[in-house]
Amino acid sequence: MSNTPTEPIDVHSLLMIMLEQVSQVAWSKLGLQPDPLTGQMQNDLEQAKVAVDVVSDLAKHLEAKLDDEDKRQIRNLVRDLQVNYIERANGASR
Repeated sequence: MSNTPTEPIDVHSLLMIMLEQVSQVAWSKLGLQPDPLTGQMQNDLEQAKVAVDVVSDLAKHLEAKLDDEDKRQIRNLVRDLQVNYIERANGASR
């Protein structure tokens, strides 16, 4: 059995994989989940901001291809990341 794909990669499927991976990094950089490689909690708001922005941009490219339930889930993810970033950023500036 070969692991060689028989069909070309679908860009929207790749974007969804990227969105999931970058959102995991965003949660980690917000200090809300352990780093997947080190297992350590960290807080890097500068990197978190970039990751949150990238998730938001990826979601915009995917939205037209999603059903209503997936759209709702992605919008909630983006909103949750943005709200948590703002809360963390405001807490850090005090």
